Amino acid sequence: MSATHPKIARRARVKWDEPESRWMLLYPERGLALNDTAAEVVKLCDGTRSVDEIIAALAQSTRRGSVVEIERDVKEFLARLVEKNLIE
Repeated sequence: MSATHPKIARRARVKWDEPESRWMLLYPERGLALNDTAAEVVKLCDGTRSVDEIIAALAQSTRRGSVVEIERDVKEFLARLVEKNLIE
């Protein structure tokens, strides 16, 4: 993973699951159901934005929590994706 510019791994993709009406992060033989905020974070992980830019974009688009809370949550979520090798 680029510590400053996360990108979803090539083996993973984000897809809308119509029957369940939710976003999914799909990877070989697995899937991770995403809430709306997690889906937005994943979509912003395109390798062009820094973690700070992702946090700022999310803070602008949501009214949930303070920037400090958003920063903590985004970093924790990205760390879990790194553990699963879903971030390059």
